[in-house]
Amino acid sequence: MSDERIWTAAVLVIGDEILSGRTQDKNVSQIATWLDVQGIRLREVRIVPDVEGEIVDALNAIRARYDYVFTTGGIGPTHDDITVDAVAKALGVGVVIHPGARAILESYYTGRGGELTETRLRMARVPDGADLIPNRMSGAPGIRIGNLFIMAGVPHITAGMLDALTGELEGGAPLIAHTIGAWAPESEIADLLRLGEKEHPGVAIGSYPFFREGKVGANFVIRSTDGDAVGACVGMLTAGFEAAGYAVTDGGI
Repeated sequence: MSDERIWTAAVLVIGDEILSGRTQDKNVSQIATWLDVQGIRLREVRIVPDVEGEIVDALNAIRARYDYVFTTGGIGPTHDDITVDAVAKALGVGVVIHPGARAILESYYTGRGGELTETRLRMARVPDGADLIPNRMSGAPGIRIGNLFIMAGVPHITAGMLDALTGELEGGAPLIAHTIGAWAPESEIADLLRLGEKEHPGVAIGSYPFFREGKVGANFVIRSTDGDAVGACVGMLTAGFEAAGYAVTDGGI
C-alpha cells in the first residue's frame, strides 16, 4: 500500500465573515469527507480575508504543492465577491463572461419572473479558459480551471457542486474509516494505540478525547485504504481496551 500514489488537495476558505467568527465554516468538513471517498487526501486548509493580494499569495503558495485546490466563498454578485478576479490574477489570465454561465443565469432568473441584471451577471464571470461546475440549487455555477475548483461559500450549494464532481477527479483508493469509543483516559491507552499503528502498516489512528458526565473518555478513528487492515486493527484495539478493563462502544460514544 505504501507504494501507491497519494493524491492530495488543499482548501482555501475565503471570507471576512469566517475570520470574524460571525459565520462558522462547514465546507471544510464536507469537502474533506467527499475527498476521502474520491481517494484524495486533504492536506492543508487556509483561511484568508476578502483581500485580493492575500488570496493570490495563498493560492500561489498551495496550488503547486497539491494535486487539487478548492476555494470556497466570494463568487456572488456583490462588490466583495472577488475570488474570480483573484484566481485569474494568480493564474495570469483575464476574466471573461462565460457564455454557458450567462445562459444558465438568464434561464434561472427569467424562469422565476426576474431578469439577468448587470449585478447578477457578475456570477457568470470566470477566469479565461475555465469550465463550469453545475449548481442545481441557485443557478450560479461553480468554476473549474485546471486543478483548481472555485466553489460557493454556502454549504448546501457547495454540497451540490461536489455531487456534480463525484467520480470526475483522478484519485487513489477511497479511505475507509471505523470509529470505536471507550471511557478511557488517553494516557492509559497511548501505548496500545501506538502499537496498533506499528503492527498495521498503512493504518492511521486518530484519538479524540472528551469529558462528559464527570468522566474522561475518547473516540478513536481507525483509517486506511485497506479495509482488512482497518478491521484487524479495530479487533486488536477492542481486545486491548477490554483487557485493560475498558468496555468498547462500536461506532463511538
